[in-house]
Amino acid sequence: MNAPILPARLVLEDGSVFHGRSFGKPGEVIAEVVFNTSHTGYQEVLTDPSYCFEAICFTVPILGIYGVADEGDAQAKRPMASGMLCREVSRRASNWRARQTLPDYLEEHGLLGIEQIDTRSLTQHLRDHGAQIGVLTTGEEPDADLVDKARAAPRMQGLDLASRVTTREPYSWTTGFDAATTPHASTRQLAPPAQEGEVVVVDFGVKHDILRHLASRGMRVTVVPAQTSAEEVLARDPDGVLLSNGPGDPAAVGYGIELARALIAAEGPPVFGVCLGFQLMCLAMGAKAYKLKFGHRGANHPVRDERSGKVLITSMNHG
Repeated sequence: MNAPILPARLVLEDGSVFHGRSFGKPGEVIAEVVFNTSHTGYQEVLTDPSYCFEAICFTVPILGIYGVADEGDAQAKRPMASGMLCREVSRRASNWRARQTLPDYLEEHGLLGIEQIDTRSLTQHLRDHGAQIGVLTTGEEPDADLVDKARAAPRMQGLDLASRVTTREPYSWTTGFDAATTPHASTRQLAPPAQEGEVVVVDFGVKHDILRHLASRGMRVTVVPAQTSAEEVLARDPDGVLLSNGPGDPAAVGYGIELARALIAAEGPPVFGVCLGFQLMCLAMGAKAYKLKFGHRGANHPVRDERSGKVLITSMNHG
């Protein structure tokens, strides 16, 4: 692939403008601009459905050195983020598992990336002023018009994005981690395979690694659409129900809140929530959720367990 390298801009709703040059597919995209502090894992980040309607500023100085591998590293069948920003992108891949470069991957899937961005300045701006809607563009439209576009775009608050990324039909998932195709799989601390049982995963934007973990533990995994009713879930007689991760405002996913409330009230199989799914369970039980100023997105976030005093090293994506 040979997409042209063009002058590009990021224009934020507060009028701030950041200049760079394009990679991937030229064009224009409007999204919430956030930052991620992970040093690796850009393929996993870009394909994570929880990043729907977000353009990600990566703080690491250079991206793309190890290219893009096969589907074993992806969290969905295609990129789910709206765009990406970085200081420098490598147009060559040095990795025996790479099947293409990062710029080619973005071009193949119609995503715009901008490099040569002052990512330190942008990250500090988002930290101080909060995540904002922005326009990424290779066009020549005046900055003022792009600011107007950003201000007129939908806010993350009130957006039901789970309905955009959920599966349309139920399906079974059987693929676990394979050390032959995913070298780091052999180092994962997987529990011994459980006795065979079935877990129903309600897909609000589920990451494939969650499904891989369940399958690697010997579970039969059935994934169902986000708007599946509690009656339909319980009719499958599962041994457990997982409400998955996903994007957007949990308060806007009313059907998910009702599902969580009904499953909890049924006192049937155990219900476990991850990310958005956990927030839906909290809302179903009367808690409140609010949007963070700039969120936590990245790897190696230390979290202390107040009960045990132990510190866990976590990866995060919430805002």
